Amino acid sequence: MTHAFLKCGRFRLPMAPGRRPLVMGILNVTPDSFSDGGRHAQLEFALSHAEQMIADGVDIIDIGGESTRPGIAPLSLEQELERVMPIIYALRDCGKPLSIDTYKPAVMREALLAEVDMINDINGFRAEGAIDAVRDSEAGLCVMHMLGQPQTMQQEPRYDDVVREVGEFLAQQVQQLSAAGIARERICIDPGFGFGKTLAHNLALLQHTRQLIDQLGLPLLAGMSRKSMVGGVTGKPVDKRMAGSIGAALAAAQQGAMIIRVHDVAETVDALAMWQAGRPQN
Repeated sequence: MTHAFLKCGRFRLPMAPGRRPLVMGILNVTPDSFSDGGRHAQLEFALSHAEQMIADGVDIIDIGGESTRPGIAPLSLEQELERVMPIIYALRDCGKPLSIDTYKPAVMREALLAEVDMINDINGFRAEGAIDAVRDSEAGLCVMHMLGQPQTMQQEPRYDDVVREVGEFLAQQVQQLSAAGIARERICIDPGFGFGKTLAHNLALLQHTRQLIDQLGLPLLAGMSRKSMVGGVTGKPVDKRMAGSIGAALAAAQQGAMIIRVHDVAETVDALAMWQAGRPQN
């Protein structure tokens, strides 16, 4: 049984079963982003995009300064901070929880000083110093599974049982956080769709999302928006994957996912509202 709220910095986000999943809007400030081509790299465009997401009903804004698409070279600490910190400071009073998408402990620390509400770590807080960086904060923590590193993760990823192995990894990392004194009410999990997984692996994880939620007893974040798994199912290029991404979001919601990370906020908010309205009332 997952907890009713996710403690997320200045916010308490409702996570009770039966509620509409929260929509996390992606705000990339990367000139090499795989999906939006870096259109929001400049501060004014990023702020305009954030304002539009807020108008569209976004629940959480996820700020990312480093592209993690397969094969991408890592970004320096200084470059990442230059990209994300102005956005965090500009948006911290926007009335919505701010998440920072980073695996670098130094970025986590700087973002927390700027009152960011969530740390979304694709590396599952495995980096040296990552747990220490977040331990004494009030921020929500998203623990994600990734096989290998972004540079190599899609080079023939292999699992004996992807659902079991991802579940075991997430359980291990959650235990590490708990052992450091971090309350479970601050933690959510992410199976890491597309991060070291084939199409078959991704679909197995989507089909068994509820199993992962039941196993760990924590809210689950699902991020499939515009990813290659959507293209693999629909045959569509990145710029024509909105409908497929919304379908993936609804499939995850049906399985119990409580946070859906997306590019297309307005359309996903509407789809989830209709899905929620059409569900049988217990």
